[in-house]
Amino acid sequence: MRFPVSVFPVVLALMALHQAALAAPSSISPVIEPVETIHLRSGELPTVNLTPELLYRILVAEIAAQRGLFDDASQTLIEVGQDTSDPRISQRAFQMAMASHNIPLALRAARQWALLDPENPEAVAASLALSASNGQTQGLAQTLERRIDKAEDRDQAIAQAAGIVSKMTDKRLALDVLEKALHSVVNTSAMAHLALSDAAWASGDAPRALDEARQAQALDANSEDAAQRVLEYGLRVAPAQAIRDTYVYLDAHPGSRALHLLFASRLTAHEDYDQALSLIASMRQRAPEDFDLLYTQAQINTRAGRYDAAKALLAEYISVQSQRRQSIADGASNAQADTSDARLLLVQIAEKEDKLSEAIRQLNLIDEPSLHFQLRIHQAILQGRMGDIASARTTLAALKPADSQERIVRELTLATIYRDAGRSDEAIEVLTRADRDIPDTAEIKYDLAMLLERQGKTEAFETLMKRVIELNPDDANAYNSLGYTYADQGRHLDKAQDLLERALDLEPDNPYILDSVGWYLYRIQDYEAAIEYLRRSYEKLPAADVAAHLGEVLWVSGNRDEARRIWRAGLQQDAQSAVLRDTLRRLGVDLDK
Repeated sequence: MRFPVSVFPVVLALMALHQAALAAPSSISPVIEPVETIHLRSGELPTVNLTPELLYRILVAEIAAQRGLFDDASQTLIEVGQDTSDPRISQRAFQMAMASHNIPLALRAARQWALLDPENPEAVAASLALSASNGQTQGLAQTLERRIDKAEDRDQAIAQAAGIVSKMTDKRLALDVLEKALHSVVNTSAMAHLALSDAAWASGDAPRALDEARQAQALDANSEDAAQRVLEYGLRVAPAQAIRDTYVYLDAHPGSRALHLLFASRLTAHEDYDQALSLIASMRQRAPEDFDLLYTQAQINTRAGRYDAAKALLAEYISVQSQRRQSIADGASNAQADTSDARLLLVQIAEKEDKLSEAIRQLNLIDEPSLHFQLRIHQAILQGRMGDIASARTTLAALKPADSQERIVRELTLATIYRDAGRSDEAIEVLTRADRDIPDTAEIKYDLAMLLERQGKTEAFETLMKRVIELNPDDANAYNSLGYTYADQGRHLDKAQDLLERALDLEPDNPYILDSVGWYLYRIQDYEAAIEYLRRSYEKLPAADVAAHLGEVLWVSGNRDEARRIWRAGLQQDAQSAVLRDTLRRLGVDLDK
């Protein structure tokens, strides 16, 4: 199955801006903070003669960083650090390399930093963490154990050890290393069990993760961190018991705000809206001044489809924030940002109620300068959905992109508006012009290729998609689109296999790719394997197109009753699906009979 015409995060992120999530932790609080959050340590530093040549090299590195050339900046600073023996320079080199996700370069910088400042625990932690990420774990457990034994703050040392092993690719090995490092303290330290709980969860061992969390709670009955893990990990292993345990903890610790919010979030995810709202109501009763809970209640009501209740709560919340803005000096509170969040949720509600004019009105009431570009992009999309293409064009034309990325988003948005309006030729004109004016932009080439393929211009599609892969060799979307096209057309099946295997390597759980692989297997008549992949895709994405493919393979395999059931479900999802309608017509199936 091909991806939607536009799948790049740069556009999706802007549209997702208005899809509010429950105002609670998305996961439990980590035991540690990332080791790459480095704070310069006070201490004796080398005296460095800042010569014109040295100043020039540092400036060159900083300018390179400003341009996004973090690898060049880091390499230059590593050389400067070597020449000056100044750990501050090496620290900066490490930060630059991490900014570009260049782990080998970051490891060089971290080792230099630790060498120049061996008593700095953050430098040593960074070096060990990156060594572990490269699989260099020999002696790591003993090193971590010695650091924990010598540490004045044992919990902090345990947290740092957990952060170091978390960088390891092999999560089961990471758990083993951490277990060995903590063996001397695990019987007396709740923090050690919390660290092991997280490591077990990361390794896929949910029962062990829950057991470690319970042991942490046994050592420290008041630990909210342990209670969070008992809930989060317990929901996977023994959900009913986890919920009972959480209620018991909250009864004894009514002020546990984070756990209340996490619990409400999980109840909402399971569509237990009344229980979630009851939790938040009890929090408001205990802390009536906690006005953020109004927003949380509005979000839960929105998820439950209780839009009138949500709107009333948001109106009250916005009134409170307006009063805060009037009484507190500008910049001294987050009232403006909070008001913007509330209005974005009102935008979402208006869209769900198909009141697009009201959605636009709410967008225009948001006065957050940092959101101006995103808001106008969304306004144009809404105008396009209303059929007012002229207004959408005017809104986009008035935008002044701050950089090339915003310029790309603007052009992709205009093309999407034309495409969704059925004006594909104009969408192609926009993207063709953008491809000329902003060359070698993978996002533009991808969308243009997909539109050309829809018009049957296969050769142009192939040329563009191959260029997308050259520009972005890790783009699973491009491999999938090209591989699916070959499989769907029954040609270049060897190339289709290679492309889809690469896509699957990059994103093994992506339902679009699973569907494409299943369709390829169907083309080579491996029906059993095809059904396996298509079922996995349909479980994750019960869309009409996937239903068409799964139903066809089931039909051809002789399982016609299930095929009919799948097709009927697909039509309920999208009665106008061209792929599903064509499939039924081609196979001569009448679902009404």
